Amino acid sequence: MQKALTIAGSDSGGGAGIQADLKTFQELNVFGMSALTAVTAQNTLGVHGVYPMTADAVVNQIYAIGEDIGADAIKTGMLFNAEIIEAVAIQIKKYQWKNVVVDPVMIAKGGASLLQTEAISALKKYLLPLSKVITPNIPEAEVLTGMTIETSQEKKDAAKKLYELGVSNIIIKGGHDEDPSESIDILFDGKEFYTYTSKRMNTKNTHGTGCTFSAAITAELAKGASIQEAVQTAKQFIQAAIEDQIQVGHGHGPTNHWAYQKRNAVKEYAPR
Repeated sequence: MQKALTIAGSDSGGGAGIQADLKTFQELNVFGMSALTAVTAQNTLGVHGVYPMTADAVVNQIYAIGEDIGADAIKTGMLFNAEIIEAVAIQIKKYQWKNVVVDPVMIAKGGASLLQTEAISALKKYLLPLSKVITPNIPEAEVLTGMTIETSQEKKDAAKKLYELGVSNIIIKGGHDEDPSESIDILFDGKEFYTYTSKRMNTKNTHGTGCTFSAAITAELAKGASIQEAVQTAKQFIQAAIEDQIQVGHGHGPTNHWAYQKRNAVKEYAPR
């Protein structure tokens, strides 16, 4: 049984954070575990409150997993402050976890800040060098690199800068691209660039897409997939989740975490 651990915040609305991660792990047939870094009062209309855990509380949760169950891959999401980031990095080193996916969550869909400004340098210093892959969107990549990213070449230049910080693989997501017809993600492994193109959907129901995408990569790495294979499956997973819409709430609704498996079930049992 492959196991994946998410170290992230809780979304009471169920669309993002550890809720999205655990749903994704389950749908991809991986046993999911969690260490909460913060509790948010949140729904599709926005974040109404953020209540961080202490660094000790986060460490004890990770300790409980590391000393008993173990993890084949882990992902980090909302880490909130520098103290938690450094504590998480220490635990990753302690348990020698290699399949580390960092989703550098900074801003909620509605605009609320989910990472303190002083935590950005801690993220770059302590956590990024331990990661196997980092999955920033364009605004997050701009913050981490100090660049303005508007073109495909600037995405590649930003990926190279992040590689210099010690990250093995960088995926810069294209959800914030201006192209109205498609979204292009770029993966850089230090030598080659790979592009993953998907059709852009006209929908407001995209809450939790970043969490879900990085969780899908984590699940596939836990199962032994290569980084290219993991990203390809994650792209298919999130595209299905966006396309097969569900209507929840009155704002930015969540994606459909059932969609990928349902599509595969239809293919498997379709008459031949």
